[in-house]
This record gives sequence, C-alpha cells and structure tokens, in this order.
Amino acid sequence: MRVIITGGRGLIGRALAENLAKDGHEVIVLSRNPEAAKNLPKGVRAEKWDGKSAQGWGKFVNGADAIVNLAGATISERWSDARKREIRESRVNAGKAIVEAVKSVEKKPHVVIQSSAVGYYGPRGAEEITEDSGAGNDFLAGVCKDWETSTAQLEALGVRRVIIRTGVVLDKNGGALPRMVTPIRLFVGGPLGSGKQYFPWIHLQDEVAAIRWLSDNPNAKGVYNLSAPRPLTNKEFTQAIGKVLGRPTFMPIPAFAMQAMFGEMSTLLLDGQREVPARLIKEGFKFKFADAAAALRDVLK
Repeated sequence: MRVIITGGRGLIGRALAENLAKDGHEVIVLSRNPEAAKNLPKGVRAEKWDGKSAQGWGKFVNGADAIVNLAGATISERWSDARKREIRESRVNAGKAIVEAVKSVEKKPHVVIQSSAVGYYGPRGAEEITEDSGAGNDFLAGVCKDWETSTAQLEALGVRRVIIRTGVVLDKNGGALPRMVTPIRLFVGGPLGSGKQYFPWIHLQDEVAAIRWLSDNPNAKGVYNLSAPRPLTNKEFTQAIGKVLGRPTFMPIPAFAMQAMFGEMSTLLLDGQREVPARLIKEGFKFKFADAAAALRDVLK
C-alpha cells in the first residue's frame, strides 16, 4: 500500500509514517526541504513539494492508496495578523494542492484523510460535543472550516474523504504535554485560568491507530472526532499529571496572565471543548488509552 503524508515531519505525521513503514507499506512524506528530512523513520522517503501545488509530486498520487493531509503552520505561536494569515493559507493551499494532484491522475486514491481540529467547534463550555455539533465563530473555527472545505471537491471525484477533528495529542516528545509538565515538575504548576474549561485529549498511539482504522475501513467517511472517550477539565487533567509525577498542582495561573503572555492565542489554553468521539465508539474503534491516568503513566513514566 502506498500512502502519501503531508505534514509528515510533525508529531502525528512522523508517528503515522513510522507505524505504516513498520508494517511494510510504502510511505512518502512531502516536504519543502527533503534534504533536511534525513531523520525520517526507516522505510519512509521524502519528496519535495511547495505546499501549494502538485508540481513535482503529483505523479506519486497515481495508484496511491491513501493521502493523509496533516499540513499546516503551527498555531502555538503568538498570533500576529501575518501569523494568522499563514495559519490559514498553509492549510487551504495544502488542500488545494491535493485536489490538483488527484484531478491530474487516472488511478485516484481510495481515501483522503483530511485533518482538522477540535477548534472547529469554538469555545463551548461544558456542552458535550459530537460530530453533529455546529461550528464555532472564532478565528480557529473559521480556519478549521476553511481547512476542511479545501479538499471537499474530492468527493465529487469519487474519492472517499474522512475529516478528523483532533483534540490535544499526548506524547512526551512533542505537542502541548511537555509544556504542561515542565512547571509541574518544578513544583510551580496548577490549573490554567478557572480550570473549568474542558481538555479534549488523545494518546498519540490512539491517534495513529484511529487514522489507520478510518483509512482501512471502506465504510468510514465524513467527520470523526479524534479524542479519548472521557474528556477532563483542565483542573482535573492537571491534577492527573501531578499525581503521576508525584507533584502538587496548587498554583493556578490567572487568565489575565495568560492573556498578557499570549494575546489572542491564549484561547487555546483558557477555552475548551467537551469533545467526545461518538462515531468512533458507535462504529467499534477500540481505544488503547481511554483513561487519562493510564495515558499519562504510559507517556510520562
């Protein structure tokens, strides 16, 4: 099986590429600088792309089994107007490039996995969020809507499309968790803001397993929430980290301090969604780490 991954050097993409390659699949990672992608997992090769067209790599789509579109500029930097444009355009342009590539080949891929995020739903307090919940109206919700729409044309071409709205992915080597853990290790950690905002999380192993399950399942199409079945509040999740590490978590960081440090980007930390993976559960996907304590023990120990 040939799988093409955009964003293959990121946390999810790298783990997915390695997992597929271990099973003997042909994995192609698209990179703006393939020469710098020397530390890819064994069995994974990089091909050059410009992030906005099919030039140079589109030929590999002919006969490919799946494309996993994870490309997009990081959102974990302070949001200037220029940065917000880059966040949006990097995602939309990647999607357009995939559509261009698929249109250009005779033998089209069986499935495209289109990445999105829990931010699609906007801040929702304690409301339980399923795939049927509507979109929010803030910046991240708008980005996610545009991100998802960027590959919508593929369905008219007869390609099965799956949209994954992912929560916070847990891994010790990347993503948000190491930044959360450091102050707790140093005895200065605690809830962010009120601590009442929900924190939708998923272990990296379950993220990869879910993507592969959705790719392999010919009946899977449309939107799927990728997060663990039992989301916690920020306070509960912080306390779970403290318990695993044997550290106290009694020093909350006030919302105004987060807003002063991060500006508009502080919404990532102070707002949340009580996202549940309703469709994955209904259709029989089995989580290896459904419990936050077990997931944290695996990642942090």
